[in-house]
Amino acid sequence: MSRAAVPGLPSRYPIGEQLPALYAEDDFAQRFTGGLDTVLAPVFATLDNLPAYLDPRVTPADFLAWLASWVGAADDPQWPVERRREAVARAVELHRWRGTRRGLVEALRLAIGAHAEVTGDGGAVWSGTPGADLPPEPPAEVLVRVWPDREAGVDPARVHEVVRAMCPVHTVCRMELLPGPPIDEGR
Repeated sequence: MSRAAVPGLPSRYPIGEQLPALYAEDDFAQRFTGGLDTVLAPVFATLDNLPAYLDPRVTPADFLAWLASWVGAADDPQWPVERRREAVARAVELHRWRGTRRGLVEALRLAIGAHAEVTGDGGAVWSGTPGADLPPEPPAEVLVRVWPDREAGVDPARVHEVVRAMCPVHTVCRMELLPGPPIDEGR
């Protein structure tokens, strides 16, 4: 779809009506400005609706890739339009949570449609008591367990791509792909 030429789109601001009275009855001036109206009508329509073009929930589907590039969102043309819209709408939030468990879990859910569980803290240690010795160093590994939501499986390469993008560079991440949700042994 092109917004450059929309056949039959009327201009909300016809130029011919805005001409001085001298040209109001001039046939050539009216036909000439009518041609300009045809060219400018899509431009005026776009400008009149600019807030809708910048809102990922209602923007035309062909604008989603452009909006995604503005906010650094993942955009895969193979995804359903609603998932693409959600990825763009939540991009800023996901950037805010980048490098955290929450951010990784949300990114996997959004990009792949999978559930995830993240254990381990990547070797970060701290003490709640000022001046105290640090506790023993925890394992420097993060374990990411991923299982599909509704689909038959998940693409391991795509999971690896999302995990590498969302985890801090110094962190060692191990991934496990599960066939279904983990069994809760506490029940």
